[in-house]
Amino acid sequence: MKRAEKRVQAVSSHLSPPAQLRQPSVTMSEKEAALTAAPSDSPTIFDKIINKEIPSTVVYEDDKVLAFRDIAPQAPTHILVIPKVRDGLTGLSKAEERHCEILGRLLYTAKLVAKQEGLDDGFRIVINDGPNGCQSVYHIHVHVIGGRQMNWPPG
Repeated sequence: MKRAEKRVQAVSSHLSPPAQLRQPSVTMSEKEAALTAAPSDSPTIFDKIINKEIPSTVVYEDDKVLAFRDIAPQAPTHILVIPKVRDGLTGLSKAEERHCEILGRLLYTAKLVAKQEGLDDGFRIVINDGPNGCQSVYHIHVHVIGGRQMNWPPG
């Protein structure tokens, strides 16, 4: 290797973040799922979880919301918080003023779940919206992610 090539390689290695700071990349299947998913009146996987047709590990439930562990966790703690009734709220971009109460309830429940899970040092809230936001289930939901150091920017 020529001296100039070695210098470029050495400089570029200092520009790359260390492995522990790099964000996990979105897998092709996650992208494909988001690109092929679409809002529908048909029951979503979350509707089936609410109706107990599909099993889940529930960590919190009341008359308005359900919180359960994600089956493909992105951190030691990864919980989804969903409203029990969609009411046309497939994603955040579809929210109307009439949805303010449930949106607040989702975030407050996320806080309760984070406390219950011992995420006292912090956590991240994520709401994916639309294909470019990597939304694959069109039933609004909040991800509560924690138990490890989060990085910025998120991805």
